[in-house]
Amino acid sequence: MSQADSSMKLTGEYLKPMPIKNPNIKSITMLPLVLIGGCILLTRAAYSLSPNEKPIICIDPGHPSETSAGASDNGLVERHINWLVALQLRSLLTKQGVKCVMTKSNEMEFVTNRRRAEIANKAHALLFIRLHCDAAGGNGFTLYYPSHSGRKYGVTGPPPAVCHESEKAAHLLDGVLKVKLQGYLHANPVRTDDSTYVGSHQGGVLTGSIFARVPTVLVEMCDLTSHHDDKFIATNAGRERVATALDQAIERYLEFQMLHARNARSKGI
Repeated sequence: MSQADSSMKLTGEYLKPMPIKNPNIKSITMLPLVLIGGCILLTRAAYSLSPNEKPIICIDPGHPSETSAGASDNGLVERHINWLVALQLRSLLTKQGVKCVMTKSNEMEFVTNRRRAEIANKAHALLFIRLHCDAAGGNGFTLYYPSHSGRKYGVTGPPPAVCHESEKAAHLLDGVLKVKLQGYLHANPVRTDDSTYVGSHQGGVLTGSIFARVPTVLVEMCDLTSHHDDKFIATNAGRERVATALDQAIERYLEFQMLHARNARSKGI
């Protein structure tokens, strides 16, 4: 901790992940109404902005939730890092005229993953960006997106249109992050939800993705088990660099969406 900011000593705790129950997932066919509803919501998110309307981004600082209180390693607490980067990202986006909605009001607030997605849906966010830190013995950052629908608590999702848009968003953001974080953090390939621990245990889809009706991307910003990553993310300069890279990646995504919207309006769509 000698190289970390004093702010990283907020708790000094080592959080143990909560046990995750493996739900009984059965494959089903999505109802037409679910498909139609998802497409309508995505269309509204992508094309309904007027020229003077601010785009909305939903920032989700991961944990604590029903899955776990978050990882910890090398003296660092994931939940705290997620929160600090989220605040920096919100500040940067707000300065660019982007309206930001947070999924929780303080670092320790417990919010279920379903509720996090519902907050993004209610805001009609153009992107639901989920901030996490891994602790799996690897290194670098990794982006995840839902590649198909799953089912939980009697709800099926995300709709195919959301999956498609999430994939585009993940690859676009990843391209910018690779450039902006080159030499600082290793870039891992973009992966799907079924590559995550929770996703692999519930039909290949994360809970937050199942309930999302807007494009969603989860970012594992670093791996806390890596001595390189932990030294980087423990400093305010490191977290600021990650937040700045995310800001620029999201700005690029918004430019893409605005261009798409203008083209659609010019065609009378």
